[in-house]
Amino acid sequence: MGARVKGVRLDTDADTGVAVVTLDRPERLNAIDLDTVEELREIWRSLRYDDSVRAVVLAGSGRRAFCTGIDRDVVVPQPGSPYMQDDPLLGVGPKANDLWKPVVAAVEGMACGGAFYLLGECEFLVAGAEASFFDPHTSYGMVSAYESLLMAQRMPYGEVARTALMGVRERMGAERAYGVGLVSEVTAPGEALEAALACARTIAGFPAEAVQGTVRALWAAREGALERGFAMAPLLIALGNLAPERQAELFRARRTGEFRTR
Repeated sequence: MGARVKGVRLDTDADTGVAVVTLDRPERLNAIDLDTVEELREIWRSLRYDDSVRAVVLAGSGRRAFCTGIDRDVVVPQPGSPYMQDDPLLGVGPKANDLWKPVVAAVEGMACGGAFYLLGECEFLVAGAEASFFDPHTSYGMVSAYESLLMAQRMPYGEVARTALMGVRERMGAERAYGVGLVSEVTAPGEALEAALACARTIAGFPAEAVQGTVRALWAAREGALERGFAMAPLLIALGNLAPERQAELFRARRTGEFRTR
């Protein structure tokens, strides 16, 4: 069974107990707009109540990108207080929506910036050999807060720091991501989805209560550090981010080849 709303496609297979959630905006490199945020929330919540689904695969449409974070055309009004910053991507992941069924990510192409909100809440990642991971925030005068906090639970500190601080000048390939523990399996290009599905089908064949209890236990080991970091993140972002117009200027310069780090 398959369903597509606007930017997300949901396919479920009652025979295997596996659902596939696909970011389906290939023309925008699967970037997330505000409609997609709501669609993802609705899908994760619906899967909580679908007992026929025992494991989930998260993928991006096409081979160019898994997800390139928030759509650059999205405008999110912000209050003047640094204590009340709005981040629409905080609610896009499965854990943020209390889904404790295992989620395996299948990554092809680019996964960058806000994509880490999703990848950080998956159990493990499978990547095609041409996948690449990077965090552009600092290049555009933005603090990498939530993204770095989530990735710090998956990679050694130095690797997270290098990825976050080097911005668009540093792209981690699939083999490197495997070497530092971000990715658990590297496939031939275009085969990440099938490999992730094979893992999900195996997991879905085990007793659901035991699997979901294990997912919850694993996440509990990470919650303490994330909770403290997330509490600080809004203030760090408010203090460290350049004004939106300056961010836009840097982004335009990057597109036209006139990019400068200062």
